[in-house]
Amino acid sequence: MPNKKSAAKRVLVAERNRLYNRFWKTRCKNAVKKVLEAVAQGDKDLAGKRLVEAQSVLDKAVVKGVIHRNTAARRKSGVAAKVHVLLKTAQA
Repeated sequence: MPNKKSAAKRVLVAERNRLYNRFWKTRCKNAVKKVLEAVAQGDKDLAGKRLVEAQSVLDKAVVKGVIHRNTAARRKSGVAAKVHVLLKTAQA
């Protein structure tokens, strides 16, 4: 237990932030998983649509300070590359 009033407040704030961050991190992971599922199914239209949604969710998480911008950029790049490969194979 915290000994000071300010320490007690920090415990409450830290718990609030933990829940908020967990919500956004889970949302990011789910968005990326949905893109990968669409890629695995070979549905290029759905994959493109979900890619846009995933990029939006990752960008929002960056703005809110939940994840670092380079982490979001790395995830967006990796998912976009897989969608790009799907589109290339669909055209060929």
